[in-house]
Amino acid sequence: MLRSILAATTALLAVAGLSPVHASSHREAPGITQTPKIDGTDFYMFRSYERGRAGYVTFVANYQPFQTQSGGPNFFEMDPTAVYDINVSNNGGASPNLTFRFQFTNTDKNISLNVGGTSVPVAEVDVGPVGTNGNASDTANLNVAETYTLSIIQNGVSKPVTNAATGSTVFTKPLDYVGKATLNDYAAYANNFIYAVNIPGCATPGRVFVGQRAESFFIDLSETFDLLNFNHPIGEQYANSGRDDIAQYNISSLEIEVPTSCLLGPTQDPVIGAWTTASKPVTPAGGGTPTLVQMSRLGMPLVNEVVIGLKDKDAFNASQPANDAQFLTYVTNPTFPAIVQAIFGGAGVAAPTNFPRNDLVAAFLTGIAGVNQPKNVVGSEMLRLNTSIAPVARGSQSRLGVIGGDNAGFPNGRRPGDDVVDVTVRVAMGRLCTLGINGYCTSAQAPSGGLDFVDGVALTSLNFGAAFPYLNTPRTFSPNP
Repeated sequence: MLRSILAATTALLAVAGLSPVHASSHREAPGITQTPKIDGTDFYMFRSYERGRAGYVTFVANYQPFQTQSGGPNFFEMDPTAVYDINVSNNGGASPNLTFRFQFTNTDKNISLNVGGTSVPVAEVDVGPVGTNGNASDTANLNVAETYTLSIIQNGVSKPVTNAATGSTVFTKPLDYVGKATLNDYAAYANNFIYAVNIPGCATPGRVFVGQRAESFFIDLSETFDLLNFNHPIGEQYANSGRDDIAQYNISSLEIEVPTSCLLGPTQDPVIGAWTTASKPVTPAGGGTPTLVQMSRLGMPLVNEVVIGLKDKDAFNASQPANDAQFLTYVTNPTFPAIVQAIFGGAGVAAPTNFPRNDLVAAFLTGIAGVNQPKNVVGSEMLRLNTSIAPVARGSQSRLGVIGGDNAGFPNGRRPGDDVVDVTVRVAMGRLCTLGINGYCTSAQAPSGGLDFVDGVALTSLNFGAAFPYLNTPRTFSPNP
């Protein structure tokens, strides 16, 4: 099977002939540091678990990492020259069958003050309170207006998604959380920007929200990149022994909830794949017409952080899933387990010995047979979701997803409360082998596969909301406590 995946994707590589450019995800690749507005940080896809919404799939694409509350006066508008896409494959292939595209427009109102008889433009995004008591129409003091359009692209044809209440093709993004003096009830204010939408080809409306949210990724990032310098790296009892050192930040979220029936292909295979990308127009070196160039790509979490080699990080995020054969060795012969063994080998930790790592091929490139592997799958990196598996209510979800006995969770899609750090490390060290899932490998080949590796920052579904848009109200430190 692995050989056929490699052959198929290699053939696609030869046909595509794409050239790599830049990269994405929490600054993990060199190129994206030059264009932070299109840095994709996390991607989620899950059966909606809000009460009464089980017939929908929610997609969340987060961008612009490490947003601080002191990041003014411009704060974190989206890039109006870029396109932000959520791509969906519904036939097992490595190319999108549907794309939801977000494009932004930023308008300066140029509010001015009479200073000594001269009209002078102000330097701030606001000149007084905005959205008082959650009133979204209270915008007289707002100096910028950020709007966006959303379209669905299918078979090369783009059609607008419209506001179900007004028919408008233009939606408004709420102001970032400047602070409590400007926005005294941000949660109520932001909820006004959840729109019911008509999606071409869908008989039932969906929903969309774009706006600032609290950072949804939980990790002890500093110690992770300091050679996994955790106080207690092994043992479920130490799951909360560390510090979430990105808890102080916010991100920008692009969220859309779509009726499941509108996502399935002609064969009605219940498994869909998805990933998010961001692209910008680039003028060729010799001049001429600018072309749209992909600079950010994100599907499965942590791939570019701990799987792809440093020299290929930019290339990976500029490529399409159909081109992933060039990165296959990073999955079949991964370096991360060897690093874990080198650091913790003195404590008896050993990397798996099954090569090629077919268990990781399943987790990252094909989906797990019987869980989230589509029919006629083409091996390629993306998040895959079996939409026939019923959602689990908030509070009843296992943070460990599939390896925790909850097949509605990661790596079958990804919910906000799935602890992808702990799951990914355990799977990398051979957890699928020790569980005997689909016979990819044996327990003997994964001597440390049964160890409960932790980064010390556990999360659960209770860390997030029970309803769309699920992610939390952004953080503010004004006024300081």
